[in-house]
Order: sequence, then structure tokens, then C-alpha cells
Amino acid sequence: MTAQPPENPVHVAALYRFATIGDPAALRAELAHYCCSRGLKGTLLVASEGVNGTVAGSREALDGLVALLAANGVDRLELKFSTAAEMPFHRMKVRLKREIVTMGVPDIDPAHAAGAYVEPADWNALIADPATVVIDTRNDYEVAIGTFEGAVDPATTSFRDFPAWVDAHRGELEGRKVAMFCTGGIRCEKATAYVRSLGLGDVYHLKGGILKYLEEVPADESLWRGECFVFDERVSVGHGLEEGDARLCRACRRPLTADDRASPHYIDGVSCPHCHETRSAGDRARYAERHRQVKLASRAGRRHIGQRE
Repeated sequence: MTAQPPENPVHVAALYRFATIGDPAALRAELAHYCCSRGLKGTLLVASEGVNGTVAGSREALDGLVALLAANGVDRLELKFSTAAEMPFHRMKVRLKREIVTMGVPDIDPAHAAGAYVEPADWNALIADPATVVIDTRNDYEVAIGTFEGAVDPATTSFRDFPAWVDAHRGELEGRKVAMFCTGGIRCEKATAYVRSLGLGDVYHLKGGILKYLEEVPADESLWRGECFVFDERVSVGHGLEEGDARLCRACRRPLTADDRASPHYIDGVSCPHCHETRSAGDRARYAERHRQVKLASRAGRRHIGQRE
């Protein structure tokens, strides 16, 4: 039986825009005041290169946030709406950063030097072309639960590792179409700008990222395999942006598939097959006690201070 959608779902907006911000501190203060006064929760990052984040609350408050950003020169947002049965964040955070997505390479300008956008409806044809090398710019734990058919996994643990991977494989990219993708579009937009700075010209990225693709491309036409990790309590989403089956390991924060949870090393709130061997018995005892306290607090209708997003 198909689960019925909640009567009053929480609306979730994933957004970003590379744009020149003249006074990031002032914008941060204005955004923090607006979000907190409207009951929004989530995270917004503000830097001189733009704004990035995911925020949840009422659709009216989210629409007002989009209008506020536009009034401050951050218009034409890359914006994706979805819903959640419950509020997927615990608090609102608006933070100043040097970069809205951290690559660690100076003088990269995605606002003017990114690769060509490819609409979700045109993505299948591009990545099915044998002349195209398709690169997943996300980290290894994200790729593990889902990716596009035939995509290269750089096996990075941080986006900071991506430039080194490109440098090491540059010869394999030269003379080919290079198509990159990520969750919402922001990492691959910056990644394509970096690749183009090396002199590679035939570079593309999926407009709106995996989330926009899953929203717009029917499942029976999709080349996506698995689920897409998202950085909130939903953990993963699938086609139509419906909440997925993955669960989060509260010890190492990795998304876990059903097979992962069937492992003898999986203990809810304590360990999983990815971190069991790297944690001591003392660590696991602390995690078990934290998990017990979180469950007790949840039953009492309150949030435990040790609960993590």
C-alpha cells in the first residue's frame, strides 16, 4: 500500500546562488533575523561568492526568504522545493564562510566560468554518449547509496580532495565531453569552473543537480540508480523526491542501506559496518547511552541536548 502524504507537510527549500555579495556580514544578520522570526529551521551559508543552504518551514515563510534574497541581489536562485512529514532540522543556523562550498582553490569564479548547464530532460542523452565521461563530484559515502549509471566515482572523502583527483586524471578527460553532477548543483558548478580553469573546454553539469533530475524525470526513464543522500533527517530521497529507505549511523554519520543495517556490526545509534572497527568499546558505550537518552527525551516530547543533526 502506498503511504499517504501528510495533511500538513513541512516544506523544504534547497537553494544556492553564486553571486557577488558586497557585505556578507550584513546579509547574514538580515537573514538570521528573518528566518528566526518566521520559525524557519535549517542552515544558510553566506560568503562573498554567494549563498547556499537548505531551510524548512511554511511555504509562505520560504517564499518570503526567496524574496528577501532577491532584494539583496541574490536573485535567480537555483531552488528546489520538497516536503517532509516532520521538521527535518532542529534549529536555524546562518553562518559566514569563506566559500559557500569549500574547495580550497583560490580565484575560481563559478558565477562566470562554470561549465554549460544541462537540463534534466537532456541529461540522459549526454551521459549515454560514449564520448562523455560522467563524474560524480560528491563524496564516497554519498555515492555509496546511489549514483548515475556508468558514472565515475572519484572516491573522495571531502570536496577539497576533488581538485587533486582531477589533476591526477587530467589525461583521461582531455579530448572528451566531461559531464559532472552533484546533489543540488552547487558542487558540480564549482567543479566545472575548476576543470575549465585547467584548459578543458567541453564541460557540462546537471542543472539543479540530482534533486532536480529526480523531481522532473520519470522513474521509468531514469538512469539514476539507488537513492540520493540529503543533509537532513530525511537522510535520502528517491524519484519524486519522496523520502528514501536509508538511515543515518549516529556514530559516524554515514547513510546506511538496508544491507548495511542487516550487518551484525549495525547497532542502532551505536555502530555500523563502516565504523565498527574504528571505534573503541568505550566509544560504543558512550554512543549507546546517548542513544538511550535521546529516545527517552523523544518519548517525553523534548529534544535531548546530545542529539545531533
